[in-house]
Amino acid sequence: MAHGSHPDGPALLALKSSIGRPAPLSPEAVVAAERPRDRIWELAETLHCSIVGTCLSTADGRSLLAKLGIAAARTMSEHRLHGEVVHLARRKDGGGKLLQKMLDRRHEREIRRFDRARTVDDVRALWRESLERGEIPGAYWAAMTHPATDWTLVQDIFGEVHMLSHLVGQSNRADIRRLRQLEVDLAEREERIAAQEARIHELAEQRDTLSARQRESEALQFATRVTVTKPDEAVRETMQGLEIRLARESAHAEALEEKVAVLMRASTKLSLDLEAETAQRQAAEAELAAVERLLCDDRETERPDSRRDDGQFTGRTLLYVGGRPRQVARLRRFVEQRDGHLLSHDGGIDDNIALLPGLVSRSDLVLFPVECVSHEATGLVKRYCEAGSKAFKPVRSASLASFVNAVTAPDARPTLA
Repeated sequence: MAHGSHPDGPALLALKSSIGRPAPLSPEAVVAAERPRDRIWELAETLHCSIVGTCLSTADGRSLLAKLGIAAARTMSEHRLHGEVVHLARRKDGGGKLLQKMLDRRHEREIRRFDRARTVDDVRALWRESLERGEIPGAYWAAMTHPATDWTLVQDIFGEVHMLSHLVGQSNRADIRRLRQLEVDLAEREERIAAQEARIHELAEQRDTLSARQRESEALQFATRVTVTKPDEAVRETMQGLEIRLARESAHAEALEEKVAVLMRASTKLSLDLEAETAQRQAAEAELAAVERLLCDDRETERPDSRRDDGQFTGRTLLYVGGRPRQVARLRRFVEQRDGHLLSHDGGIDDNIALLPGLVSRSDLVLFPVECVSHEATGLVKRYCEAGSKAFKPVRSASLASFVNAVTAPDARPTLA
């Protein structure tokens, strides 16, 4: 809910409720120069997750929590780090001011560029320019907090940024292929560098040998007091040639080292992306295995001499918080077909959040899909489960496969408060 010293700002009027449409704006509401920019705690809480994830880096997030004295700021997972910063965004005196200053300082250039806008059309035009150039974070922050931004523009910008996050996942496979090719190229370049280093070492030894020979010759000439009228031209020419070759090989080796450094940085980034993609694949494989086990059990029960034995569901009451209404209905039929009972709560979208404590107390296990439930609902579920010593478990997605894996997988261990 928006609040602050300028309650009639266009962006604030548009964001006062995350459900339904905002009140119509007056013509004066589009004049940005007459009002200050919105603060992050004045924006709708439904925008905080997107703003933090898009406009603030992981390093900045850890630095922010460290300044606030949170001991685990440097070691906590990125998912928990994101949730902590989103929680701070709605608290003006609990870290929100520090977060606001950090975002303003990080995106100062884009904020100054957007300050030229006087109407919502000006803001939209500047946003489109930034989107085409791929300069998303700063423009997103500047546009969302601009006083001339209205509800329609908020929806358009939020939707475009949301869809961009999906496109990132689609590029992972291509990145993995590029990573493998880069690893092959890196190995070949390392072999060439090793050969170049060996050649440089050989040339250096030859130069040192010639230098020693020259010193011996000079010492002999001095000892015998022989007047040398003409230097050893052959030795000098050989030395000069070796020095030229050594300089050329050294320059080539330095260029190769720079290329290797670039490839190493790219390889590190792609390795991290590959690890994330591998974790996603392993989770999907575990869910598939859980569904296959369940299908095998169902085929066994179709035999005349067999009976259904779904120990994970029979007689149990499960609570599912979040998800999509149509999918929740399918999950309820699935559990009831196995002699279980499924309670549900949408996380505060339509259902009253005050119903959660009662539902938690009636359940044996509480589950929530992390991709389809609000941060606030997740925090309340964990708090109520800890207070009532109830088991709870996050589910990777809102799909049936993730639900089955969370309940029936042999290695599944729900968290007990």
